[in-house]
Amino acid sequence: MDKRFHGSKKSGHWNCLLLLIILLLFTVVFINIVLYVYLEHAYVSTSYPYADLTTCPQGYFKITNMKNCSAWLTCEVINKEVRRLKLVGEGAVKKVYLSEWKELKVALSQLTISDLRDDFLHGLRMLQSLQSRHVATLVGYCEENYSILTEYHPLGSLKNLDNVFDLPKYKNFNTWQNRLGLAIDYVSIIRYLHNSPLGVLVMCDSNDLDKVLSQYLLTSDFHLVANDLDALPLVDKEKGVLIKCGPREITGDFVAPEQLWPYGFDKEFSNDLMPPYDEKTDIWKIPAVTDYILGHVEGSDIVRFHLFDIHAECKKKNPTERPSAQTVLDTYKRIMTLLMKELSVSDARDML
Repeated sequence: MDKRFHGSKKSGHWNCLLLLIILLLFTVVFINIVLYVYLEHAYVSTSYPYADLTTCPQGYFKITNMKNCSAWLTCEVINKEVRRLKLVGEGAVKKVYLSEWKELKVALSQLTISDLRDDFLHGLRMLQSLQSRHVATLVGYCEENYSILTEYHPLGSLKNLDNVFDLPKYKNFNTWQNRLGLAIDYVSIIRYLHNSPLGVLVMCDSNDLDKVLSQYLLTSDFHLVANDLDALPLVDKEKGVLIKCGPREITGDFVAPEQLWPYGFDKEFSNDLMPPYDEKTDIWKIPAVTDYILGHVEGSDIVRFHLFDIHAECKKKNPTERPSAQTVLDTYKRIMTLLMKELSVSDARDML
């Protein structure tokens, strides 16, 4: 009798244990399915609209905690209601001031050299035409005194990325997932410019890594937006329109081979003799920018390993053999999805 009782009790323990294992496996499978669906939606979809559903209509803006869209601020409003606080940036074309409008922080950009007003106004036209989740929000402008007002991003440009992650407040954000997400944002912006409402635009103000990084702002929720749009020439291959990034000779390893003077040291540089090129110069620069963004956190070398093939394609000497920005973006998203799935499976094993 006792033996049967103990036997049935032991059998009951095994049944309970087996049931718990089955429930745990079911939970893990269910979590993986949910995660799979989420990641497919979040990273693999390539049908990006040019603007978020929450974006205001053309000529209007909404920043920070504003509930409603407001019309772009005019010269009169800027002169009366915008208060300059301090200088936060200075480049060849403009100075940027942290400013305040109705207790909201904004960035006021003002032309510094009158000879560069065409570049300044070109940047304004680009901001007006390209408003989307990829571009800094235009708050207002005044052509009379060459002023542009945009949303202020306190984390600064992409150049500050490592310094931001070193702050105690953001140390927990310093992961390969967040860094790869920023790289996806960067390539998404390039893809948007190459497929913009205006046509194929090339990011010409990009002759070295620091210059490229300064063109992008880091938002408080860890995304990137293009900010400096003063040099975005248009490529129209159907009409035979190619571009040259300025009339001066470009040098260095960072720029694409076709941007270098092709006739050697014996022949003096001449802009008239310099062959034009297209948007594939932006593709050449993607691996170097992404390498900077990935940094040296745990897991970043695994990401680099998975990106090796697409980056090798980006570095093809012949520009026609390089992939489109859309292809690079699709590859980045697939790799993010793959790595996140592998991470979820690893976490599931740890649970077991």
